[in-house]
Amino acid sequence: MAISYTIFGQNLPVVTLTLRPGDRVYSSSGGMSWMTQRVRMETNTGGGLGKMFRRALSGESLFIVDYYVEGGEGEIAFASEFPGTILDLKLGDGEQMIVQRDAFLCAEKSVDLDMHFRKRLGAGLFGGEGFILQKLTGPGLAFVNLDGDIVERSLGPGETLRVDTGHVAMFEPTVQFDVEMVRGFTNILFGGEGLFLGTLTGPGKVWLQTMPISKLAGKILQYLPQARSSNS
Repeated sequence: MAISYTIFGQNLPVVTLTLRPGDRVYSSSGGMSWMTQRVRMETNTGGGLGKMFRRALSGESLFIVDYYVEGGEGEIAFASEFPGTILDLKLGDGEQMIVQRDAFLCAEKSVDLDMHFRKRLGAGLFGGEGFILQKLTGPGLAFVNLDGDIVERSLGPGETLRVDTGHVAMFEPTVQFDVEMVRGFTNILFGGEGLFLGTLTGPGKVWLQTMPISKLAGKILQYLPQARSSNS
């Protein structure tokens, strides 16, 4: 029987899962928000030293925590750490999804979490999220936490979408991610988009986020009091 779950909230969502005997889910250490008394925890390396360090490079903790119940049912919740959207991913056997660094929230034990290297040098240097993303492989149910609201687009073969840095939240492995230089001297100087834009080329689905956490942090920084020099 599939795990029953509910996603609550808009700006700061939380997903609650109802665990039955035999169900087992996991998250990064420190990811759990609350749980009922029948839920048990088991901290482990999640596959040895290699897995530990690959997870750490992709933005997760070295250790993972498994959750299960003993007798009856139990409830466990995982809340968003920033304003955004929690998406549920129902992955088939061997089905994969590429998501931004640090997006993983929790998953069934059958889902594999690993890092994903961007194949193209330019995408890693100028794509806004570095070389390393996260890769989820089914079968099973997984949850990811993305920034702001989410817009889903389906790209046909050879169809390209140009995206501002940081708005790429998730995409299918069939989609190619690269960068291209902004055209036009005045666009580069005064367009406000920098030198490069990300390009997503189909076929496949992409998920775009409306409020990258890096941009939110930049906006908040503008309103923080600045430290004054002692010589002023």
